[in-house]
Amino acid sequence: MTRISIEPALTFRDHSGDDIDPVLFRLLAAIRDHGRLTVASREVGYSYRHCWNLLHQWSDFFGAPLVDLTRGRGTRLAPLGEALAWAVERVQARLGPQLHNLAQEIDREINRAVLDTEPTVRVAASHGYAVALLPELVAAEGGLRLELNYLSSVDAVAAMVRGQADVAGFHLPIGPLAAPLFSRYARLLKPRSHVLVRLVTRVQGLMLAPGNPHRVGGIADLMRPGLRFINRQEGAGTRTLLDAMIERDGIDSGAIHGYTDIEFTHAAVAAHVASGQVDAGFGVAAAAARFGLDFIPLATERYVLAMTRETAQQKAAQRLIDVLAGQRFADSVGDLAGYRVLSPGVAIDFDALTSSAAEPVN
Repeated sequence: MTRISIEPALTFRDHSGDDIDPVLFRLLAAIRDHGRLTVASREVGYSYRHCWNLLHQWSDFFGAPLVDLTRGRGTRLAPLGEALAWAVERVQARLGPQLHNLAQEIDREINRAVLDTEPTVRVAASHGYAVALLPELVAAEGGLRLELNYLSSVDAVAAMVRGQADVAGFHLPIGPLAAPLFSRYARLLKPRSHVLVRLVTRVQGLMLAPGNPHRVGGIADLMRPGLRFINRQEGAGTRTLLDAMIERDGIDSGAIHGYTDIEFTHAAVAAHVASGQVDAGFGVAAAAARFGLDFIPLATERYVLAMTRETAQQKAAQRLIDVLAGQRFADSVGDLAGYRVLSPGVAIDFDALTSSAAEPVN
């Protein structure tokens, strides 16, 4: 059985037509993370001399230094080095889910061509760090293949209802906003026909530059003149949650600079904030932690999986549920900031999903 992945890459060519060695981007990221060229060169697996020469070669090409060397202070990225490092981060964050979906399509066709008979569960889900763990965890158990396709929450549920997916992943806040936001799914999900299964809870909030230099304390502060914001696309569950909070608090979205500027993943929003392109974004705590950002928690969500009652009785779905209930999944989620397991794999009824009452978290 094949496993296909597609990774984005930036290509620069000099006047002779030579490409930048791809290791340069990994080297710049390692320098940014560790502040020492000796440590960075070990991390990328090349000699100190090779990495030093690489930095000089491409500094000459761009006509500006990539790093600053200060005695006693290690190695720091110069503005150009920072721009290159963050450019790669932004490309990976923005295109990752789309390339993952494309890889799944190609993987499916190739495995079909080689008569792969391993049972498959097709999962359409809103992008998230916990659901992204499932293909690898399922593969580690053996005997089951999980195809994960990223869609907006509503589109994921609609795909499941149409039979284009076996399982759909979506999220709702815990509290008063749950019931009105569930109306988006109520026309698709029916208690008699569908089962809802717990996956995780996760925290959403404001992602801010380290140290919160603009002293942002809540959503209302996004209206401050000069404060730059990056939003999620219309239809995304995270965008819908933010819009509901804006309406609840009587905030004028038109006064938020950047409200109409969008990115398509939590990581892409976080990368924009971390690179200094914007001052604030809205998303999950795990993305803020990944990019070393400050974070103000504003809502806790349940992330659940939906499937038909018929699907829930099939062996493939039962294997998936066993993975959710296993210790590997719990341990993996434990490494994600703002994520918690709460009886994963156990059914939750529709009334409990939209209840305003909070639940104890394991």
